[in-house]
Amino acid sequence: MKKIALFVSVLLFFFTSVASAHGPVRQKTAEKITINAPAAKVWALIKDFGDMSWHPDIVNTSIQGGNTQGATRVLTLKDGNTITEELKKYDDKKLSYAYKITEMSSSKKITHAGAEEEVPALPVTDYSASIDLTEKGGSTEVDWKAAYYRAYMNNNPPEEMNDEAANNAVKAVLEAGLIHLKALAEK
Repeated sequence: MKKIALFVSVLLFFFTSVASAHGPVRQKTAEKITINAPAAKVWALIKDFGDMSWHPDIVNTSIQGGNTQGATRVLTLKDGNTITEELKKYDDKKLSYAYKITEMSSSKKITHAGAEEEVPALPVTDYSASIDLTEKGGSTEVDWKAAYYRAYMNNNPPEEMNDEAANNAVKAVLEAGLIHLKALAEK
């Protein structure tokens, strides 16, 4: 009986050690908006992977490869930071495309746990997203989804790179883009 109790105790110790030692969990954010304009009009505003003029936080976009899989674009943000993205899927007929972030500039440096850390322009890593348009009887539903990890991959992240910071930043990007797209399309 003592051997069984010892075995169970050892198992519980290992289980709790492993359970508390995991890193970040993949986060997801999805924003949706209905635009009172036909899908063709909305798609015309966003279909060019190299043109992000419809997003208010992006001041410049440079592109290599157009709307073909593997194309890359470099977004320059209002604050001067840059984000490089790669086009993963593009479907003109289905009014949709998907992309991922491949590189980002650093917005600042912080000291955390005795080490200097670079905070990326968007406090995420392994970010991928898709934009899909659906015609809804003369209106258009735009669905923008993103999946990512927080920027700090170890346990005990600093507040600038934790799950909450990542979720808030991504939500703000998606919301700002969709609100501005709605305003442009409904003119």
